[in-house]
Formats: sequence, C-alpha cells, structure tokens
Amino acid sequence: MHVSVSDAKAQLTDLVRRAEAGDDVVLTRHGQPTVRLVAIKAVGDRQARRQILEAARRQASEKAVEGPAAAASQDFLYDDEGLPR
Repeated sequence: MHVSVSDAKAQLTDLVRRAEAGDDVVLTRHGQPTVRLVAIKAVGDRQARRQILEAARRQASEKAVEGPAAAASQDFLYDDEGLPR
C-alpha cells in the first residue's frame, strides 16, 4: 500500500495498525517511495536473547579464518621501544 506523506498525516493511526498487522505500508513524496512503516517485533526474554547471541557467535566463529593476531599485524612499523621507524 502506497500513501502520500500528506495523506498519511490524517491516517497515521490506521497505517500503524496495518503495519502491525503485517501490511506493507510505504509513504511516498511526489510519487516516489521514501519511507516504509514496519512493525517492531517484540524482543524475547533474557534467555531467548542469550540463545540468539550464542548462535551468532557460533556462526561467526565457524566463518573465522586463521591468521596473524591483530595486535601483531602492524609491528613492522615500530622499533623495539614502540616508536615509529
């Protein structure tokens, strides 16, 4: 559903309800899409958030590649006292 910004001012409550119900609500300016109203999904409880974070960490560690540590990657630029060469 496309609605102009000026029309949306009068219908905002209805548009929010439609977005919450899953409808695709796009606001337009001069006929061009500019904004999409999207309902925010409720954040789960603490345990659900922890599971999401753990899954993300697990997936990231599977994609990680072995290589030099970031702390040592620029060592060639500095002498033994830590000053630039």
